[in-house]
Amino acid sequence: MSFRDFCRCASGEPSKKGVGSRRGLEAGGPQAMVYVGASARQNPFMSADLEESIARARALIEGARRIVVLTGAGISTDSGIADFRGPQGLWTKNPEAEKMANIRYYMTDPEVRKRSWQIKLAGAEQERRPNAGHYALLELEKRDQLHTLITQNVDGLHVEAGMNPDRVIEIHGTLREVVCMQCDQRAPMESALERVRAGESDPPCRSCGGILKSATISFGQGLVAEDLANSEVAAKECDLMFAIGTTLGVYPIAGVVPIAHECGGSVIILNAEATEMDRLADVNLRGSISEVLPRVVGGEG
Repeated sequence: MSFRDFCRCASGEPSKKGVGSRRGLEAGGPQAMVYVGASARQNPFMSADLEESIARARALIEGARRIVVLTGAGISTDSGIADFRGPQGLWTKNPEAEKMANIRYYMTDPEVRKRSWQIKLAGAEQERRPNAGHYALLELEKRDQLHTLITQNVDGLHVEAGMNPDRVIEIHGTLREVVCMQCDQRAPMESALERVRAGESDPPCRSCGGILKSATISFGQGLVAEDLANSEVAAKECDLMFAIGTTLGVYPIAGVVPIAHECGGSVIILNAEATEMDRLADVNLRGSISEVLPRVVGGEG
């Protein structure tokens, strides 16, 4: 499947080789995020023996020279950051919270923005650190095997773990900065949170008075074209695609997995539950990412 096919999926156009049923969250154009519910089916080709699967995955990694990693929320749950759609996910437990990630609600409803700032403030008070999974991926860079790391996460933990920012594509942006929706001026998130602590419930841009928002891609916003293009190139050039902690249901970025597969790359998927693309994987792994990933990458155990 071409990357263009996946971009068409985001705008509601049928793809030639669709993966599952598609449900647009917001009509945000051909580069908007689209979520596809994870399949409950189990992959009949997945080994029942986790140890055997780890050994097979380790062998693929040892033989690879151009690894592209795609990470989702699952890699950060052991850092105390809840995912969104899992059983204990933020949006599962509180569907109203999803409005804060929707650009239309955020831009038109001051109360949504106020709640959003309070949640960010509460999150900032809790110490979030990279876990063993983040550090395991750093080893791939140290061994000069990592081509590119594409992350759907906005927590910045891959870079905090020590990874070269030039190798990281934060496809959904970052929570570490704020951006003015009118003049595009950026500033550190902490500067905005200091104003919230001081009593501003919905701090405006100091330069133009516009609405401030975290520098993340909300539903209804387009992804950065350059990031998409670089992700496509990486998927075509890799000899191994390693998807970690994602159900592979957010498009178009999930499309990098079938692109790598069609270009001859091996595929490993490590996730707590079944994904939409298990059938494309050479190895499927189920288990705790912070426990399994160091064994797969570092050769432990």
